[in-house]
Amino acid sequence: MSSSSLSSTSVIEEGKSTGHSKAVWAVFFASIIAFMGLGLVDPILPAISKQLNATQSQVTLLFTSYNAVMAVAMLITGAVSSRLGIKMTLLSGVVIIAVFSAAGGLSDHIWSIVALRGGWGLGNSLFVATALTAIVTLSKKGTAKAVILYEAAIGLGISVGPLLGGELGAITWRGPFIGVAVLMVLAFIFLSVLMPGNKKLNAGESSPAKSTSLLDPFRALKHRSILVFGIAACLYNFGFFTLLAYAPFVMGLDEHGLGYVFIGWGVLLAVTSVFMAPKLQQQFGTIKSMCFMLFLFSLLLLSMGIWTDTQWWVIAAVILAGALLGNNNTLITTAVMNAAPIERSTASAAYSFLRYLGSAVAPFLAGKLAEWFSPHVPFIVGGCFVLLSVLFILANRSHISHVDNVESAH
Repeated sequence: MSSSSLSSTSVIEEGKSTGHSKAVWAVFFASIIAFMGLGLVDPILPAISKQLNATQSQVTLLFTSYNAVMAVAMLITGAVSSRLGIKMTLLSGVVIIAVFSAAGGLSDHIWSIVALRGGWGLGNSLFVATALTAIVTLSKKGTAKAVILYEAAIGLGISVGPLLGGELGAITWRGPFIGVAVLMVLAFIFLSVLMPGNKKLNAGESSPAKSTSLLDPFRALKHRSILVFGIAACLYNFGFFTLLAYAPFVMGLDEHGLGYVFIGWGVLLAVTSVFMAPKLQQQFGTIKSMCFMLFLFSLLLLSMGIWTDTQWWVIAAVILAGALLGNNNTLITTAVMNAAPIERSTASAAYSFLRYLGSAVAPFLAGKLAEWFSPHVPFIVGGCFVLLSVLFILANRSHISHVDNVESAH
């Protein structure tokens, strides 16, 4: 047996006795760094608009190009990771993020930054989809706890990112872009040192690793449960990214202030995803809990639409939204992992494709709605989309109710 195989085997065996393996923790910490990238940029959106003479809708395209490329790229992540292996796919994603974020920080035109953010989205898709698969596959503590760990990484990254982005953005709007590139270099080193070789990781489950076809995600959508969760997430992400991309323009805060608001949002997201979501799931079940959180989020967005001119309420609502989003993210991700008898990487790719379509349309639409009508309309439209996701889930409940039984059997 090769030294790489021995190393991988020992890591996995260690995971049985101590909980999560070193490979899982390596991906966890790298995921924190990767998800800092999303929050790092948020506090500087108004500054980019002012300094580059760009409209709000043009600046929100930074999210649209990023998420649109992510949506399409999600369809190839399974095929790529099955051929390169989990470790090499993660490292490739990190390198792409570093290159395009650094290039964005050196750019002087809004349209070039929008294009470069698309490249950033490509790298992020390779990393995000593979990181979730890696943590769920390598974890010996069950799908739900593995997803909680993944969502905790998202929450920690998103919560720390805005604070760092606000501080760097106060110096120059280019700071957060360069900051992401530096953090990605650290993530590359971290993964290179702590993760074992590709072959054992790629065969993390008992069945032999096999190549994934580019058509597999589309075949996965034939499973009604994956399709339902994907469409629901698409609708829900309209609200999510309306809040994330458009709220900074109506809060009337500088880079420091926006950083503090979104760190509060991110902390609540992280805490609820780890501690509250599992309790809701055990007490009320995944579907009921998910619908309740989404319903509350829709009401929150509608209230932001009504009281858009009340600064303190918009700020408080953004922070409170973190708790609702943290719960829902963990609940829906856990549900997708248990939704159908297919490989988790394929389920994640199919679900994420639909999910990020909503994330791509919402930011630009929010900016345009504000320009066409008033600052109130984007939040009202976002809230209506989230409410529609609740109705869609309830209408298709018979196709997804089995996810609670699957998790209770773990």
